[in-house]
Amino acid sequence: MARTTALVLALAWIAIGARVDAEHEVYYRYTVLGFVKDAHGRPLAGTQLELVREKTGFSYVGETDAEGFYLIIARLGDESVGEPLSLRIERASAPLIARFDPSNHADERGTRVDVEGARFVERRASFASTLAAALGPPTR
Repeated sequence: MARTTALVLALAWIAIGARVDAEHEVYYRYTVLGFVKDAHGRPLAGTQLELVREKTGFSYVGETDAEGFYLIIARLGDESVGEPLSLRIERASAPLIARFDPSNHADERGTRVDVEGARFVERRASFASTLAAALGPPTR
């Protein structure tokens, strides 16, 4: 339930913050999501994470739900492919690179990064399935 609420709020933020230049389109979003667990594998609820664009210093903040799940949506356009990012949690951080196909304007862009104790584990191949699970079945 908390995951759904967080996702709805994040998507509402995109819709409300959309400007005329179509920032709500997939090619203006880059999503970082994943799970945060302690060293024993237990989910950490209420933990704040920050995604930082190294180029600009601008940051996007997210927080874990009861299952340790977080979702952060950054505004990155086609020109941002290859841009260095940092994912921060408490005093730890991990470097990321914005990897996507700038000619693909249909698929969601992003990556999955799980935090397991003090380790950051990027699981790019699991991004689409994790996002689909977070969104739930489509409604009509």
